[in-house]
Amino acid sequence: MAAELERRAAGLRIRIDPALCVAFADCVTVAPEAFALDPEGVVAFVDPERVERERLIRACEACPVDALLVWDADGTPLVG
Repeated sequence: MAAELERRAAGLRIRIDPALCVAFADCVTVAPEAFALDPEGVVAFVDPERVERERLIRACEACPVDALLVWDADGTPLVG
């Protein structure tokens, strides 16, 4: 089964680009409730709805290779 690549949480649309993820796990460090590394070492969603908006944004910004993309409710890019 393919991993879920996009979720909505805290008024944000968050997309994972698995081709870019290199398993630094900085996003996991900032928001472990939202993200984890799967068995292949690629970021995956856990439960981003449990994390407040600003911390979700910080977790996505922490990715050094921009594997996490974020848009607000209006479609404005915030990260990536």
